[in-house]
Order: sequence, then structure tokens, then C-alpha cells
Amino acid sequence: MIDYINKFRLEKKVALVCGGLGLLGREISIALAQAGAKVIILDISDDLGLSFQEECQKSKLSIIYKKFDIANLSNYKEILTGLNQEQGPIDIFVNVAYPRTADWLNEIEDIKIDSWQRNIDLQLNSACLLAKEVAQLMKNNNVKGSIINFGSIYGVVAPTFDIYKDNHLTFPAAYSAIKGGIINFSKYLASYYGGFGIRVNCLCPGGIINNQEEKFISSYEKRTLLNRMGKPEEIASATVFLASNAASYITGTTFMVDGGWTSI
Repeated sequence: MIDYINKFRLEKKVALVCGGLGLLGREISIALAQAGAKVIILDISDDLGLSFQEECQKSKLSIIYKKFDIANLSNYKEILTGLNQEQGPIDIFVNVAYPRTADWLNEIEDIKIDSWQRNIDLQLNSACLLAKEVAQLMKNNNVKGSIINFGSIYGVVAPTFDIYKDNHLTFPAAYSAIKGGIINFSKYLASYYGGFGIRVNCLCPGGIINNQEEKFISSYEKRTLLNRMGKPEEIASATVFLASNAASYITGTTFMVDGGWTSI
């Protein structure tokens, strides 16, 4: 008889979580560690990273913080290769980093070319290059690994602008281009590396509750089938599934975790 629960376990797996100190990254890191993985968080804040590492280790979770600047693409190969050698072959790579410029929320008519180019570098180019490099390391080490990139509902469908009216929020134009690009590049990697047993999927969250204005929350929730926004732990649970052998026949997918937003 197959032990189905064991398929979700991640013992003896090494997981890198890029952006592991963010709203989603923290819960994803905890969830992967609770499933048994050794988790290496890649992020930019030493104070937050070391504090979170200590907090998790007190709870007997195998979580290590490593400083990593996703904005610096000059030495990412050396860093990933070093981590692969130091921590053991990488089995799982999750990229949930969300770097952006100070003018990220400008309306489309106010976007400057240099700002657009910088955000493409920060989010799209970094995501694609990092995932490509990890896939190659997995191939070289004969690891049948799992790569989980992060897209969004707005990489799949157009924004609904009326939910942003009169609530001091907006939706960045570059975000749609970036997330759409990440989704399709994930499919490319899944096709290219599938023959080596490497799975690549793109998890696409819907709106996550995070102290937004009540008017926005109400407008957003009315458009989901479940009549609510998502929670970070729901994204973390889906990430563990895609990372695990329970998802061993799933690759190249755009995995929607959106409360039904994109269904209607």
C-alpha cells in the first residue's frame, strides 16, 4: 500500500527560498522546514534574517539565512554554485522575491524608461536567470528537483482597475509584463529540462490579505468565488505540494491559488 502522506515529506531535501523574509517567503520557508527540508533563505536584510533564523532554530526548524542581493546579477552563478557545494545539491528552488524601485506604483503614463528597465532587471531578468542556473545545477548533479517560480493572477488576466479606485492603491504596468514573462519562461524551462526529471512550475497567487484598506478588501473579495482574500499560509501549503513528490507528475503548469479569481 502506498504511503501517500509520506509523499508530502521533504526529508533530506535542500531548499533555497529567494525572498524568504517577505510576507509569503517567511511562511513558505517555515512550511518547507516543517515538511523536513533544510531551508536556506536568500535575502538582503542581515538583521531580519539572523533574527528569523534564530527564531526558527529555537522551534527546531532547519532554516539558515544567507545574504543575497537579487539586484546584483554579476555574481549570481558563483553564489549559487557555492551554496550548492556548501549545503549539498539543491533539490528545491523557490523564488518569491519582489524587489522594485521607489516609483514602482506610478501610473502608466508617468513611467520613465529607466524605471521600467530597472524593474525588468530586478524582477523578470533575475527570476529567469536564477531559475535557469538552478536547473542547470540540478541537471549537473543528476537531481530530479523542483523549481517554483512566482507569477500572479495578473500575469494571466488583465487587472480590474475599478477595485483600486478611491483607495490610494494602483496597479503597476510593469507587473503584468514581468509576471506574464515569468509564467512563460517557466514553461520553457519545464520543457527544456523535463527530460532530466526536473519539474518547473509557476505558482500564481491571488490577492493576499496584508493590512489593505477596508474598501479595497471589500471590492476585491466580491470578485472571488470564495468571497475573501488569500492568506500567506495558503500559498505556503501549495508551495510544499509543488515541491514534494506528491506533485511528481506536475510540471509546466500555471498553478492558480486565487480563490477562483481567474475562473470568472
